[in-house]
Amino acid sequence: MFKRIGSSETTLALLGGLLAAHYKIVGLTNKTIRSPDSNFYDPFDANRAFIIALWHGQHFLMPFFGWHPEKLNILITTHRDGEILARACGYFGLRCIRGSGGRDFVRKKAIRAFATMLRVLQQGESMVMTADVPKVARVAGLGIVTLAKHSGCPIIPVAMATSRRFELSNWDRTCINLPFGRMSLVRGEPIQVDRSADDAALEAARAKVERDLNEATARAYQLCDSPDAPQAVRSGMRRPKEIANERVLPERATDP
Repeated sequence: MFKRIGSSETTLALLGGLLAAHYKIVGLTNKTIRSPDSNFYDPFDANRAFIIALWHGQHFLMPFFGWHPEKLNILITTHRDGEILARACGYFGLRCIRGSGGRDFVRKKAIRAFATMLRVLQQGESMVMTADVPKVARVAGLGIVTLAKHSGCPIIPVAMATSRRFELSNWDRTCINLPFGRMSLVRGEPIQVDRSADDAALEAARAKVERDLNEATARAYQLCDSPDAPQAVRSGMRRPKEIANERVLPERATDP
């Protein structure tokens, strides 16, 4: 009975709305620090597709990235938790592709999701995805560099954190981000994967993504946790009334 209630349309809609409301409060009450500060958004070109790479556990803060949400598509797991997150993302104008990677591409609609992501990138829209595969935290998988190879789009490492947070003890160190603190956004340099990359080149690119994401994550926590952090600026987070008046974009189908 509880399983049926938990997966009902009403319950999913309610939980998605509550999650969105929580993160609206987080976005409105946290001051944002970006690194690099003066040119943080320079590599993000609205006329060219790219792949934003994050670690699991940080992707909940993507609604506050502050860059053309209508151009971003987020890869989200097919699990029920992913359904709740996908519904919450809709309140911020973000679109979702359902599926997840792993060691076995056949599982969890990975093949269809990969084909959909490839098509989205070829159409000029950008992707947001976690670089580490499920149950293997902070170790980049080959999926993201393989997508970069076949799409020709650069990978841009990004780390996001808040000074006030509750970190879970699960495999991906998920953070429950809290209001009334600082939020840090750190960007690495774009990583290009050649279309002719062989196995050795893909492994080298995978290792670089992992290394750059770890460096960005360490910097993000340093910025938001340090008492000597630079003066924070408003994040440009839109007010709830503005978001409510926008058209919610539908979830993109995953059929290739």
